[in-house]
Amino acid sequence: MDNKALFKLSYGLYVLTACEHGRSNGCIINTTMQITSGPQLSGVIAVNKQNFTHDMIMSSKKFNVSVLATNTPFAVFERFGFQSGKNTDKFVGLDDVATSKNGLAYLPGCSNAYLSFEVTDSIDFGTHTMFKANIVDGETLNQTESVTYAYYHKHIKPQPAPVPPSGYVCNICGYVYEGEPLPTDFICPLCKHGASDFTKKG
Repeated sequence: MDNKALFKLSYGLYVLTACEHGRSNGCIINTTMQITSGPQLSGVIAVNKQNFTHDMIMSSKKFNVSVLATNTPFAVFERFGFQSGKNTDKFVGLDDVATSKNGLAYLPGCSNAYLSFEVTDSIDFGTHTMFKANIVDGETLNQTESVTYAYYHKHIKPQPAPVPPSGYVCNICGYVYEGEPLPTDFICPLCKHGASDFTKKG
């Protein structure tokens, strides 16, 4: 057990992995892990019941967490999403997949650590289930920073194309006419100057 891997769970986004009947599934979560020391390292994680990965964990009593790093491409977020479906094995066709000691998949190429868990208890919290689990394996893969939600939105998620400015500004008083085109007989309602004293925005 690599104890340094525990520090990667302090914040960030993770791929939660589970397997049932030979089929793996996963989804991206941002639930903070609570790690408890003792004779056996254990963790607590909350999983939304709408994620099919939740059902697999309930059935198999084990799961993995891959801590996503800042070099994770957007395609990984597209593939796994923030909610897992029932009908796809999201690891099929991926070149960058490894298997931990508990037989579950993790993503070494875009993760800075992974940890494997075996569930010891579960508590129903309405929309979520809280799983308490022993940590049975873990490894730090590299020293790349973990992805946070803020980093994901600023650096990984494609930004919408900027909307070109539309409308016209009065050069005299600053009144803005929203719309296209500016009528040739338009008169500024503030300073009463005509269309010839307006400039197109942008």
